[in-house]
Amino acid sequence: MSDGSNTGWTDAANFDDVPADDVIGLVVEGRDLALYNVDGSIYATDNICTHGHARLCEGFLEGHEIECPLHQGRFDVRNGASTCAPVTEAIRSYPVKIEGGRVFLSLG
Repeated sequence: MSDGSNTGWTDAANFDDVPADDVIGLVVEGRDLALYNVDGSIYATDNICTHGHARLCEGFLEGHEIECPLHQGRFDVRNGASTCAPVTEAIRSYPVKIEGGRVFLSLG
């Protein structure tokens, strides 16, 4: 289903591999990404905090916010926006679609 182009969708994971109300880290096409399952919806962002070099998948997910494990800054997983100091710069978020039990990301 992925056409491999920048405008296409990339098969990233099995929907069931992202636990309910939790976050996982994975590498897709060389990018360190985080997938979040919030109330049955999947969201995707870069996995590295913009403040300190920490992996967000090791942080605490509360509702639509992921807390960085290093300095407790927070991001909204729906759009990557910073929501709590010391974080001031957003992380990149990616469009997600679910087809056939698979999670597809638009990385372009």
